[in-house]
This record gives sequence, structure tokens and C-alpha cells, in this order.
Amino acid sequence: MAIVKTTDAEFGTLLQDNEKVIVKFYADWCGSCKLFAPKFRRLSDDERFAGIAFLDVNAEENPETRKQAGVTNLPFFAVYKGGNLVETLSASKEESVVELLGKLN
Repeated sequence: MAIVKTTDAEFGTLLQDNEKVIVKFYADWCGSCKLFAPKFRRLSDDERFAGIAFLDVNAEENPETRKQAGVTNLPFFAVYKGGNLVETLSASKEESVVELLGKLN
């Protein structure tokens, strides 16, 4: 599934339209975020995670979404189920994000 780059204006609608969502918060200056981008893309194509919407949010340009998720560091991941925040993670290890995705099953 393709990764959807989203903004504050679209975020609420995407949460309503998708039962399971993972969001990656990033910033253009964040080296770890850039390094994680291909891993996030690979996870979005992994059939184990079919049915989960993968979203990218620029944390600097979308303060409302960042505040709602409680972003503390970058890259930062948040999983939502049924529109509700389930859990968050500040990490750049693929295994940790896979574990976080497991909370949506």
C-alpha cells in the first residue's frame, strides 16, 4: 500500500476512513527520519500489514496532528485503531516499528 503524505487538514478524515493507521512523523532536517523512509516504504508493502494505512506527517508543518499524537522526538510513530490513538513510539529501529504494527492486529 502506498504511503500517504498528509496534513492537519486531511488527518481526521484519513483516521475516519481507515480502521487501522500508522503515522510516521518526520522533519526534513532529520537524518534518522531520512534513513528510516525506505524501511517504512518496505513495511507499507509487506502483506503482513495489508489493511493498515501508512501516513507520513511533517511534524514541523502540522502542529495540530503533532500535538494530538504527543510527538516528543523524531522519527516518531503513532498507531490508531478506530480513530483512537493506541500507542506511540520514538525509535528508528525497524523491529520496534514492526512490534508497534502488531498492536493493530
